[in-house]
Amino acid sequence: MTEPVDPEFLPPLPGEGRGGGKRRIKDQPSLEGRVPPSQPSPGRGRSKTAVKAALDAWFEARGWKPFKFQRDVWKAIAQGKSGMLHATTGAGKTYAVWLGALQAFSSAAPPPSRTGKTTAPPLTVLWITPMRALAADTLRALKQPLEALGAEVHPWSTGARSGDTSSAERAAQNERLPTVLVTTPESLSLLLARADASEVLGRVKMVVVDEWHELLGNKRGVQVQLALARLRRWNAGLAVWGMSATLGNLQEAMHALLGDEEGVLVQGAVPKKLVVDSLLPGRAERFPWGGHLGLTMLPQVLDEIAASSTTLVFTNTRSQSEIWYQAMLEARPEWAGTIALHHGSLDRAVREWVELGLKSGELKAVVCTSSLDLGVDFLPVERVLQIGSPKGVARLLQRAGRSGHAPGRPSRITLVPTHSIEMVEGAAARAAIAAGHIEARHTPVQPLDVLVQHLVTVALGGGFVPDDLYAEVRSTAAYANLSRENWEWCLAFVSQGGPSLAAYPDYRRAVPDAQGIWRVPDARLARRHRMNIGTIVSDASMAVQYMGGARIGSVEEGFVARMKPGDCFLFGGRLLELVRIHDMTAWVRRATGKRAAVPRWNGGRMPLSTTLADAVVQQLALAGEGRYDSPELQCVRPLLEIQQQWSALPTPQTLLAETLTTREGSHLFLYPFAGRHVHLGLASLLAWRVAQHDARTFSIAVNDYGFELLSAVPVDWPALLPQVLRLPQGDDAHAELLHEVLASLNAGELAQRRFREIARVSGLIFQGYPGEKRSSKQLQASSSLFWEVFRKYDPSNRLLLQAEQELLAQELEIGRLRASLARMATQQLVLKPLERPTPFSFPLMVELFREKLSNENVADRIARMVEQLEKAAGGVVTAGGVERVKSTLAFGQEGPGKPPAPQRQRRPPSRRSRPLPPL
Repeated sequence: MTEPVDPEFLPPLPGEGRGGGKRRIKDQPSLEGRVPPSQPSPGRGRSKTAVKAALDAWFEARGWKPFKFQRDVWKAIAQGKSGMLHATTGAGKTYAVWLGALQAFSSAAPPPSRTGKTTAPPLTVLWITPMRALAADTLRALKQPLEALGAEVHPWSTGARSGDTSSAERAAQNERLPTVLVTTPESLSLLLARADASEVLGRVKMVVVDEWHELLGNKRGVQVQLALARLRRWNAGLAVWGMSATLGNLQEAMHALLGDEEGVLVQGAVPKKLVVDSLLPGRAERFPWGGHLGLTMLPQVLDEIAASSTTLVFTNTRSQSEIWYQAMLEARPEWAGTIALHHGSLDRAVREWVELGLKSGELKAVVCTSSLDLGVDFLPVERVLQIGSPKGVARLLQRAGRSGHAPGRPSRITLVPTHSIEMVEGAAARAAIAAGHIEARHTPVQPLDVLVQHLVTVALGGGFVPDDLYAEVRSTAAYANLSRENWEWCLAFVSQGGPSLAAYPDYRRAVPDAQGIWRVPDARLARRHRMNIGTIVSDASMAVQYMGGARIGSVEEGFVARMKPGDCFLFGGRLLELVRIHDMTAWVRRATGKRAAVPRWNGGRMPLSTTLADAVVQQLALAGEGRYDSPELQCVRPLLEIQQQWSALPTPQTLLAETLTTREGSHLFLYPFAGRHVHLGLASLLAWRVAQHDARTFSIAVNDYGFELLSAVPVDWPALLPQVLRLPQGDDAHAELLHEVLASLNAGELAQRRFREIARVSGLIFQGYPGEKRSSKQLQASSSLFWEVFRKYDPSNRLLLQAEQELLAQELEIGRLRASLARMATQQLVLKPLERPTPFSFPLMVELFREKLSNENVADRIARMVEQLEKAAGGVVTAGGVERVKSTLAFGQEGPGKPPAPQRQRRPPSRRSRPLPPL
């Protein structure tokens, strides 16, 4: 275990609980059972002075003193200003904004009640969160000061509206919305689709967007921007406040939230210790492969969990969370009932049970994914363990903030490497945090599928006049440069589906009436649109349910489709046997035995961020100078020294390339340290450029640190590499690079995959009414049909162009690819011919083996190669045998890829796997 390090760093540090405020009285008892603070006389009503006095007394009763940033936010809200509050998790952001709203908008008198009872004011504050689970937690936090103040001082009502809201509560809200409503972007869009939207939402005085960093970089954030523009049209004095914890581009983020409006940026620097350390193996293998540590770190992880009260164990994929949870239960069966599993594919009831257990402190550990990244507060959590690379500084900070929600307690995150080189990331992340380097996030630019959906939503919500709505849409950051041509195309698309769909009435979704106001002409189309509002698109999933019993969760349809009745798989910490598939449901029962497939979900491959990658290269440069100052570098020193002896270490000023000739052919290894997405684009681009000189075929392997090109015939890399690394110059440089990148890939197939999502968001594909089950094959067939029709009869369709643009921007990260080429052009190329694979090149060779060989053959080859390389390096360490190597291979497969073949189970008696605690 490394020594804890608690660096000082520039971004706001985690505070002392969601409520915030400095605690002046130690071990202050809770408010429950205590005489409430003195309240102003009823004659003073809900004047701002009375509310402020009551809130001051409430703070005093809890032993709190407001932080300066909280007072700054209260002052800005009182002055009617909008803005953004940036402070890390637990600093007290919620009460900074919420108590400011209570004071600023408290004087509005409620309408009289027929019964004489005090009536809550109409909807005044909208609180937008990115997650339904976070909505429930936020609502509980907002209720606390209201309950303490009492109805006579502040008779505001509260409520939440999301996909989890019951039908009874939804019906009550349709009659009258609460004074403050906690909701999600999708539910807000549904409110905008109400015929009386302007009347219901027109009196909203303030909108709060929580966890803005989580929404900013995707289409849900664009959805929020459009909704805010609509609300500002109805209330020019609307105050908008965003809250964020981990952003590197604060001014740009605030502009994306507020549009043309000026705002106040408040940064909350709260003194709090953050500990970032690493759980290190006994010794680092000098020739690693992806996931080679496997579960060898399990004993140390279990020791850390045993020594802590409550621990969150984060993994980067749902598949790995299943593997780690099952391994922990098998190693410590006495922990059954005190450890749990949490990821997005588990049933909501299971997730809520786990969250409640965390809040109450009943659970000792929870293995989880990004489903617990965001601001749900779990006060008992003492430690956070991160299995594998965090992939980014912001993600690491976000997860670290899940721990230490109490006065005087540090936030602590411990990195558990799954790969020797990942140990360098621990030191790199700590250095990046100390320097205040956090990733920037940018809003998508003009996603027309979101705009098309919004047009139909607004047409439902009272209708629109095109010129007025055009100006409104252009007030957002995402559509600030929307051309009149694109606007007219969107209008034509919602009115008739474009020229190729004009004959079909289902695509006449919004048309002008006699007064020129665009409305939805058909009640059936209106219902269909409301059922499909939103921008969250996921692959079709299939429910997993016990025969005659409860629903467990869902897995991707493609995984189950490869299985036969009798096959077994691990899900929710249980070993399950597939009985049959019917009506988009996989019916299962408990199974016995040990061999099983693990479901894989798409979306698992996160690339290393530029910020963290740059920090890693800086650490390698220090090692190249002989400076092994951190525990992580000391541990991985044998690997780095062999890399330096046989080749070189990358630095910010040099670009390392290695060449090797083996029986497979001619290998090139290049290390730009730009993340796997960019490396895939770069590898494809370089292979395509080489093929222009002399036709040949390349095999490609990538990881976050570099890529490999393998040709069966010799390649003169010293002569060709400087040429193929060039960055296009001149006025058409951007267009030329786009053409080359698209030509180097199977861009048609990739763009068609992006188009499926765009077709769903834009309303071309109807996913069905609640309870109606449509398979991914049906949806895929529908999107493929539209794709072909548009390409043949409407080739200028803007959605086709958007699919290509999203492919370049999101999957290939064309901006980052261009920046990488520009940086490489300024670096000194260090080309090293090799006699044998180096510690950096060996993982890339293993990636290629995995594509071509079975696990048994790959394991055998890895074991033999490691033994040979260790002998060449003068060592005696081996890979541990073929069986040990084979057991680690699943840990190097982060993405969906090709799922492992499910194994048919026999029925010998065996110890049953331990399930999750009962619901």
